[in-house]
Amino acid sequence: MNFKSYPDADMLAMDVAQALAGDLSEALHQKERVVLAVPGGTTPGPIFDALSAVDLDWERVDVILTDERWVPEDHERSNSALVKARLLTNRAMAARYLPLYAPAEVPEDVLPELEAGIAPSLPVDVAVMGMGADMHTASLFPGSEGLEAALAADAPILIPVRRDDLPDIRITLSARVLNGALRKHILIKGADKREALNAAQSLPEVDAPIRAVCAGADVHWTE
Repeated sequence: MNFKSYPDADMLAMDVAQALAGDLSEALHQKERVVLAVPGGTTPGPIFDALSAVDLDWERVDVILTDERWVPEDHERSNSALVKARLLTNRAMAARYLPLYAPAEVPEDVLPELEAGIAPSLPVDVAVMGMGADMHTASLFPGSEGLEAALAADAPILIPVRRDDLPDIRITLSARVLNGALRKHILIKGADKREALNAAQSLPEVDAPIRAVCAGADVHWTE
């Protein structure tokens, strides 16, 4: 990992947005289409604001979430709603969005259709991921149903994830897909998460799923 620390969240957002713009520009010089995978949550919002205004050939960029709650886009807990409001605007409005949700009671009912819409765009060129204090990333949660399948070397593209304390079923890109990104950026905030990331390096992936995706990543940290 390449660890970078910042004096505050504003500096982190500016630097990461510039790094992502550079990564995407480089990838667009090498391929006809590129894929940017991004997380939900509040931390990446300012990064999305800055990145959306960058002058890139956004028509050749596919944007996909690293994970999503199994709720409609107009639901208050939808990650898609955040990404569309903060990233897929300004110049980035021209990008193509690859959804992780389709109207169905459970993900298993529509997994083949969702994966068919994603597979032709892989591998991911640039991935942005967060990490919780429990060392989860995307929806790869310790102790969740679906985690072992998501960590497998031959994992499919998408994995449904369930855990009793999660209010919604989750759908996540598998560790294989996330780790296969050509450039990876991990965002963490707070001393507790920095300590958790350090501790994760000596734990098995099933207990610290972040380990499955952090090799070679740029880690961006601020208090």
